[in-house]
Amino acid sequence: MATWKIEPCSVDDAAALAHNNMAAFWQDSNWIILWPKDMKQEFIIRQSTKRQPRNLLRDREKVRHQKAVDPATGAVVGYARWILPSGHFTAGDGSPAWVEAQVPDVSEDEKKRYQELAESAWWSPRQDMDSLDDKNHVVMDRILAEKPYIKLDYLAVHPDNKGKGIGTALVASGIKYAEKARVPIFTMAFKAGRRVYARLGFREVDRVIQDDSKFGGPGEYGAYFMIYDVLGSA
Repeated sequence: MATWKIEPCSVDDAAALAHNNMAAFWQDSNWIILWPKDMKQEFIIRQSTKRQPRNLLRDREKVRHQKAVDPATGAVVGYARWILPSGHFTAGDGSPAWVEAQVPDVSEDEKKRYQELAESAWWSPRQDMDSLDDKNHVVMDRILAEKPYIKLDYLAVHPDNKGKGIGTALVASGIKYAEKARVPIFTMAFKAGRRVYARLGFREVDRVIQDDSKFGGPGEYGAYFMIYDVLGSA
């Protein structure tokens, strides 16, 4: 099995991340129903590409982004987004915490250009399904209020690269930092990724299973709330 390189992301990764991330979620029957039935994957990838630079630069003080790279080809094969808890944005010397995973900053002119590019994208998922995620957010907010957690907010591996240890490598990188910082990790997992987290030592602390058939889904929309504990955390 390949040894994947885990690297920070930059705005230059916009197209590669859009291709990886949208293709990954295009396999999720719960996610695909958010979009019009005639929506093409290529179209949503193009729209995501326009949004990626702005999204990568948003909340730089607390959000960290990582990509998994194939060392043989240099291709981006996976992505993870992490959110640091309040009070853990900086290291002891005042420098950014986990700077290795922080997106490099750009000029104000570039930020303005990326904001305009993002606003030009078509991005209109259906709103009538918000009630499903509202229930998930109630549980998530309760858990995150208990104590500081590093939140694994997004994990995506292109379907062509599933089963190759890429998601495991990305999560393991976050675990390594969490253990060093002595801050546990929280994630809301879906059915496809739950086994990856369990294998790496996460434990399930709650779950919400809902019926999404009235929205055109497969009937089961499951969210699994999982924690990775570290020694010495509060």
